Amino acid sequence: MINFKEDEQLSVLNHSCAHVMAQAVKHLYPQAKFWVGPVVSEGFYYDIDLGEDVIKDEDIPKIEKEMKKICKDGKRIVREELSKEQALEMFKDDEYKIDLINNFEEGTNISCYRQGDFVDLCRGPHVETVKACKNFKLIKHSGAYWKGDKNNKVLQRIYGVCFPTPEALKEHLDLLEDAKNRDHRKIGKDLSLFMNHRLVGSGMPMWLPKGAFIRRQLENYIYEKERALGYDHVYSPCVGTVDLYKTSGHWDHYKADMFPVMKVDEEEFVLRPMNCPHHMLIYKNSLHSYRDLPIRIGEFATDFRYEASGAVKGLERVRCMCQNDAHLFVTPEQIGEEFKRVVNLILDVYKDFGIKDYKFRLSLRDKDDKEKYFDDDQMWDEAEAKLREVLTELNLDYFEAKGEAAFYGPKLDVEVKPAVGPEVTLSTCQLDFLLPRRFELTYVDNNGIKQTPVVLHRAIFGTFDRFTAFLIEETKGVFPLWLSPVQVKVLPVNNEYHLEYAKEVESLLKQQGFRVELDAREEKLGYRIREGQMEKVPYLLVLGNNERDEKTVTYREHGQQKQTTVPFDEFTKMMKEKIENRQ
Repeated sequence: MINFKEDEQLSVLNHSCAHVMAQAVKHLYPQAKFWVGPVVSEGFYYDIDLGEDVIKDEDIPKIEKEMKKICKDGKRIVREELSKEQALEMFKDDEYKIDLINNFEEGTNISCYRQGDFVDLCRGPHVETVKACKNFKLIKHSGAYWKGDKNNKVLQRIYGVCFPTPEALKEHLDLLEDAKNRDHRKIGKDLSLFMNHRLVGSGMPMWLPKGAFIRRQLENYIYEKERALGYDHVYSPCVGTVDLYKTSGHWDHYKADMFPVMKVDEEEFVLRPMNCPHHMLIYKNSLHSYRDLPIRIGEFATDFRYEASGAVKGLERVRCMCQNDAHLFVTPEQIGEEFKRVVNLILDVYKDFGIKDYKFRLSLRDKDDKEKYFDDDQMWDEAEAKLREVLTELNLDYFEAKGEAAFYGPKLDVEVKPAVGPEVTLSTCQLDFLLPRRFELTYVDNNGIKQTPVVLHRAIFGTFDRFTAFLIEETKGVFPLWLSPVQVKVLPVNNEYHLEYAKEVESLLKQQGFRVELDAREEKLGYRIREGQMEKVPYLLVLGNNERDEKTVTYREHGQQKQTTVPFDEFTKMMKEKIENRQ
């Protein structure tokens, strides 16, 4: 998806179009006053005070029509410079502009742009004439607090996009429509995968039976992968004391992202934002020799982070999440090999899920930021050099991101390009020399001397929440057969003649471990087929006279009009092969 702010040509064009929209609004609503109309990553918007009027959906086409008239008129966009005093005089009846102007220092020249009968403060630049803004579309509208302060008046905010050509505009609108159809929040609701409720709280999704099944399948999948690689799984509490996080260092670096403190008796608790402090103590519970290492502790752990309400989004960004977390306790000599094993696990998982468009980001510290990062140059240099060495050995392309490391060490993040929208970070592996020191972790080396282990923090799915959101949008809710909550829906053509055979087929499929639903409602067959398609069930079995008499099934694959009739055993064989191959 295009970032309008980062594209210089589109940025100038969209900012100019914002002024065209404001001019059109002024024509239709003479009382309108304007706050700001910036370019943002998704296009442009303007915040507008319309007095008692409120923009409705049916008003948007009227504004677009007026914008087209303005563009056709073709007025030049002219820059003017004013002194602060002149600007105050020009906009003396507009409290919003007065507020902006008063923020300028005395003696500052203030620029504005004029097009026909419309003028507004603006730094610019703009296109030469409004004709260049003719390929536009107003996307949505909403309310917005003036200056983002909930104590201020609510203004009307209208969003739009503009492109140099109608072809580019159409292509973008098609992408937006595709994004709308892929939105995991909509699909999640349509398929009854998860829900939210205000009484539970913002950012606290509840997984419904079908969504819970998908999550359980993901948990089982990665659990078996990890067990085969020598991971031991644990359970730990979803709260911890303030002292726990002071010991780990998270209290100093992560406090703002935690939920408020809960005092119980004489102890102060917080909801757990991450699992590493608990796992440090699990490691410390036993004595360890170098022969025991590496020790790999995994957990599907529920964590809580105080995300801003405006950032909360479906399953993608939540306040309550379940991490596919693990911590690997290794000797310094084992860092390279264990890091490689983690990367190979990531690549293996991505292959199984058909994830191909991704890149590796090596997140490093900012040496000048002494507050965010633990101040130990030798530790950081050693850790960063070790990760570069491993990445080179694996022959992986990567880019470096200064200032994106965790406070305790550098990390490798995998940024995945989804079907729509910006890149998302799914997997991570972090190298940590600090926390083992803070918790005084040790192992006995081959000389009988106590040493401090190194820890690798890693998450393959990231969180099950975000990974599920990613899968929903990638597949549009058409999950691969092995992951589908319902794999087959059985539809008797006529209950009087075919229900008995339909029940027999249902029973046989269940006996072989398939997830089956029988739709024997007294509804027309076409209606039930359409519903099955809308529910995105991989296979619909239509059973009539021929199927009953010949012990066959006629199946329709999701998204296909073609119907195929095969013996029952042939159908189940095909299903098993697809499941085995994770199709």
